[in-house]
Amino acid sequence: MTGPTPRTRDEELLLARISAAAGRARLGRRLATHTATAYRPRTWFGHRLAIRRLSARARYGPSPTTRPSPSARIDLYAQGMTVVVKGRVHVVRYDTTSVFRHNAGHRRSSFAWAAVIHTLTDVEGKRLVLYGGPEAGGDTLGWERVAERAVTCARLPGALAALHHGERLWFGDVWLTTERVGYKEAGAAWPWSQVQRMDVAGGFLTLTADGRQHRLGPTLSRIPNVFVFRALAEHCRGGGTP
Repeated sequence: MTGPTPRTRDEELLLARISAAAGRARLGRRLATHTATAYRPRTWFGHRLAIRRLSARARYGPSPTTRPSPSARIDLYAQGMTVVVKGRVHVVRYDTTSVFRHNAGHRRSSFAWAAVIHTLTDVEGKRLVLYGGPEAGGDTLGWERVAERAVTCARLPGALAALHHGERLWFGDVWLTTERVGYKEAGAAWPWSQVQRMDVAGGFLTLTADGRQHRLGPTLSRIPNVFVFRALAEHCRGGGTP
């Protein structure tokens, strides 16, 4: 029986850098390590191009003549994650990051797709475009669900407290209070008592009120932390109390 393969010196140095960055950000205990395909775009155009490239891989698979290899290492911690892209360690905290989900496949159910690309902001406000599916050379749903649940757990208590203190919470151009949900400052708004259902249709967040479906805001990919919004909406629709 053989033991684990010893780390190389470069691997040991990288692990030390990751641990140091996580320690400075107080991310807590390391939980798991995953791989993904990642980009660190520096411009708006670069961001759109990265999403377009990953979407093509997710939809059609890799080229028959090439097999993509993961370009990023993701280490999950109790309070956040580190992402290594081209040798640079980026730190993401669950309680401060903005996560945007980009549809890269057919819709499977409300708020979820067969393939999803994520844009996350790190602690410096820089954008990271990540996809962990096998078509992009990474783990299958290895970190995505964990990260979304962790962001929700980190953000939800404070958001609920703010709501029940009478604040209006914004998710991009979409907002909600304990009484209403709406779009933009002077846009349409609906009392929760009239909202019968919230769903996703054609890449847009929709709600059904009084038997009619209404589009709520821009495309879903422009709504930050939509899974946190969903948890708050379910709470308000149910007449939840703090």
